[in-house]
Parts: sequence; C-alpha cells; structure tokens
Amino acid sequence: MAGKLMHACVYDGSVTGVVGLKHVQVPVPTPSKDEVLIKLEATSLNPFDWKAYKLKALLRPLLARNSPLIPGTDVAGEVVEVGSGVKKFKPGDKVVAILRLIPGGGLSEYGVANEKLTVSRPPEVSAADGAGLPIAGLTAHMALTQYAGLNLDGSGPQKNILVTAASGGVGQYAVQLAKLGGAHVTATCGARNVDLVKSLGADEVLDYRTPDGAALRSPSGRKYDAVVHCTTGVSWSVFEPNLSENGVMIDLTPGAAAMWTCIVKNVTCSGKRLAPLMLIPKDDRNLVCLVELVKERKLKTIIDSRHRLGRAEEAWRKCIDGHATGKIIVEQ
Repeated sequence: MAGKLMHACVYDGSVTGVVGLKHVQVPVPTPSKDEVLIKLEATSLNPFDWKAYKLKALLRPLLARNSPLIPGTDVAGEVVEVGSGVKKFKPGDKVVAILRLIPGGGLSEYGVANEKLTVSRPPEVSAADGAGLPIAGLTAHMALTQYAGLNLDGSGPQKNILVTAASGGVGQYAVQLAKLGGAHVTATCGARNVDLVKSLGADEVLDYRTPDGAALRSPSGRKYDAVVHCTTGVSWSVFEPNLSENGVMIDLTPGAAAMWTCIVKNVTCSGKRLAPLMLIPKDDRNLVCLVELVKERKLKTIIDSRHRLGRAEEAWRKCIDGHATGKIIVEQ
C-alpha cells in the first residue's frame, strides 16, 4: 500500500488535552519483516495514551523526522498485509493487537503491530470488545495471577481480593477475573456504578465516597490477601490495616511515595507489602487467554462510549476526564 494516504488523528503541539489533536492525512505505514498491517476497526484509549503524549518533546527524538505521533495502542481489525517473516497471519485474518507506543497508530485507519503482540479474533468477539482487552485486561490478569497468586481455574485456597475503581477500564476486568479464580471480591466505585460492579460478580461493593468506602473496610470484616489498586490518592496507611498478614497492595499507578514504601517494606522484610506494577507486554500468551475467555462468555468488556474516528477528540477528552465506566472506544 506504498504511497497511499490515510486519515489519522495526531498529537500536535499542545500538552493541555484535546487542543493537541489534529486530523491529518498521513502515509499508510509499511509493515517490517515481523509485522502485520491492520485495517483498524476499533481502538480503545487508556490513560497512559494521553499521559505519554503530554511528553511529546521527550518522545520526538525517538522518532524519524516528520514521523507523526498517533495516539492509541489497543486495536482490533483485519490484516491486509504481512511482513516477509510473519508465519501466523495472512490477509483477511481478524485480529486483536497491541501497537508500539512510539509512534502509536490507534487513532488512524491503519496500524502496524508485531506478530508477537497480535492474536486471532474469533467471530464471537466483536472488534470493540477485543480492542478493550490488551492493556487494561493484561494489567488485571498480571496483577491477579503473578502478583496476587490467583489461579484463574479456581484451584487453590480462596483469596480475599479488593479492587479499587472497579468500574474503570482495568477494574472491570479485575473483578471478573478474580471471581473466575474463585476469590471473594470486595470492590469500590461511585454510587452510580454499584449495581454494575455487582453484576460483574463482586461480593461486596463500597461507595468510595462513604466513610467505610474511604477506609476500604470490608463489610464482612475480611482482611484482603491482595488489593488491585486502580486509582490514585489513597495512601499506604489506609491499605495497611486492611491487609492480611502477608497481604499485598498492587499499585497500578505508583508514584514516588509508593516506590519508597515498596523499598522500605522490602528492606524490613515486612509481611505486608506494596508492589508497583508496570505492564510491558512481550508475547501474546495472556492476550490469547483473555480473547478466549470473551469468546466463551466468561469475560466481557464494559463499554463506556463509542466515537467515530472523525470525532476522536471527544473520546480523548473523555479519557482525560477520568470518569469513564469501562472502556472508551473509537471506531474506524
């Protein structure tokens, strides 16, 4: 598709939000040896998308001159071209994929993804449902299986797990996966989303604006073996009394204070600990698992809103606002 142009929404100039998005025509990317070119059908936005693009001045030196910065990494669509080294895919295959953070590509008509970060999408999984999975779903999966030690087949002793911001992009998946693993799940969210989070399987739901919600106290008096912390603004001193003897708080948005607490707990060999989580996908194994769970109707993507590519700035604004219920989807 050399020489063909496509519609894209690029980050251009401002660091204050939607002002930095610009609709342009740019060349369709060419897949390298180990990449596939995907005609995009849906892209989901993550907070990291706009936070990273606020650092445009730092990212620019990592790009080829005049290469556009196109937000969005979590996509679903159809393969239209493959690199010479690609073995698993061919044109016409429906897929879910994670694009490279730099230069991105999700808010456009076409994107290139490494074969290792691309998985087949069965007919039972819609483009929007599939696009919601990669970063948010993989983060929830990693937190629960690798950090909390939960077996998704339900084997092993039952764990008590708290999920904060449970109606958000990561939280919705964390609640469902934790219940799939047989955990007792306590969740926090705003009052308007209590019924939704209960429908996802949470055993106890706290309105975070109430005293008990702010204190993260389980209504049944349970101590948490693990906390999947999906928001900010809650100190370690709130989590510590609610953790079991060897409980872990998994911080998905760690700041300086969290990193320091992590170091102190490791040095003092404390049973209760804080574990910062940074997702760096390396292969397709866990994404294959998530897509299969959606296919089997054991996992679902809650969609906050859908936006056309031509109005992507509305999705961008909503992502920055930070109060979405589930995933924000841009459809091409």
